[in-house]
Amino acid sequence: MYPAPLHSEHLSDSSEDIEDNNEQIIRVYQVWKGSNVFLLGGRLICGPDVKSLFLTLFLILVPVILFCAFVSQDLVEEFPHFLGITITTICVIWTTYVVILLLMTSGRDPGIIPRNLHPPDPDDYDESSISTDWARSHSGASSLPPTKTVIVNRKAVKVKYCRTCMLYRPPRCSHCSVCNNCVERFDHHCPWVGQCIGRRNYRYFFMFVSSTTLLCLYVFSFSWANIMVISTTNHCNIWRAALMSPISGVLIIYTFLVAWFVGGLTTFHLYLICTNQTTYENFRYGYDTMNNPYNIGCTHNVWEVLLSKIPKSKHNFRAQILQDSSFVTNQSSSSKQSMTPDMQITSFDFEVRKRQAISPDDMRDIRTNPTSCQLERCDTRSSSNNSWVHPRGDWDVINQDPTSELHILPTEFEHKAHDK
Repeated sequence: MYPAPLHSEHLSDSSEDIEDNNEQIIRVYQVWKGSNVFLLGGRLICGPDVKSLFLTLFLILVPVILFCAFVSQDLVEEFPHFLGITITTICVIWTTYVVILLLMTSGRDPGIIPRNLHPPDPDDYDESSISTDWARSHSGASSLPPTKTVIVNRKAVKVKYCRTCMLYRPPRCSHCSVCNNCVERFDHHCPWVGQCIGRRNYRYFFMFVSSTTLLCLYVFSFSWANIMVISTTNHCNIWRAALMSPISGVLIIYTFLVAWFVGGLTTFHLYLICTNQTTYENFRYGYDTMNNPYNIGCTHNVWEVLLSKIPKSKHNFRAQILQDSSFVTNQSSSSKQSMTPDMQITSFDFEVRKRQAISPDDMRDIRTNPTSCQLERCDTRSSSNNSWVHPRGDWDVINQDPTSELHILPTEFEHKAHDK
């Protein structure tokens, strides 16, 4: 989110008309450089494979509908009326809970790191923090080192430079090739929810997977109970009872198979939570309890992952910005199209840390009195500043490299006014 404006700059009196024919008001999500798909006017952010979310909903809802329409009705007749209604009600409520968790996992910012407009200055980095092999082979070169060393819980950890986002990734951050974003505490990209799983939605992902496991076991148990009731009532074997209630038989097989999948996934992520690992770290680095720099004990690990406060998003996707309309083409599909060099300069100045979002009050001032309006800018920190803060405050960067701020909207308007 954006900090409160601290300073204001008056525009030149010679700027007669800011909002002319070549400028239009758009929102940040309309010029987003990642591959994300935005819904409801930028209120929901999903991955490019968000269509798979409908398949997941189908696989959840259809079995539950069949269970409530056929199996539970048989149970209502066999069990006392109150008990039969309760079985159906619990199933409906639990399914609603699972769907809400699925949407919260799929439709929120997973923890995207704001991009830099330009690469950081190589001169700002101390050689003591970069790779020794790189320093020997690139002595005198003006390129950025591929890795830097930071200290996490008194252990040295290397962080990589991302050429796409033009920044050194914070610890546990990785660039998702599907969404084309660097994601904080990146776990994996899940095709079933159509979204990256990172620091801001991992909790909901785990709750979704574990709740789906319990839902499968619930439907499996009562479908099996229905088969047993039919077998007892009609004095027949289980196979004949399954033929008398084919829906129960299908649900038993389906939920048994799905429970193995989501149950195994739940168990695996329980292990990751207790050892404070991500899926990416587990497969890439194979941390054990001895060399994992993020392991702070099982109790503290569970608290940090599942019970600590979820940080706010670093982006305001619905923030209003000004853009030259001559550079805006096919905004509805801009996230899927390659951008020209001019668009990179003019449109993605709108990254959260580098571009000033215009508040509704300022926008009204621009429209009503453009010659005396003020544009305020935020006191931002460059994302190339690698002073990352662990939730427990246990890591520091060996060297810090503050970079200068970029000139933003007020300067641009002054140049336009002088040109006129």
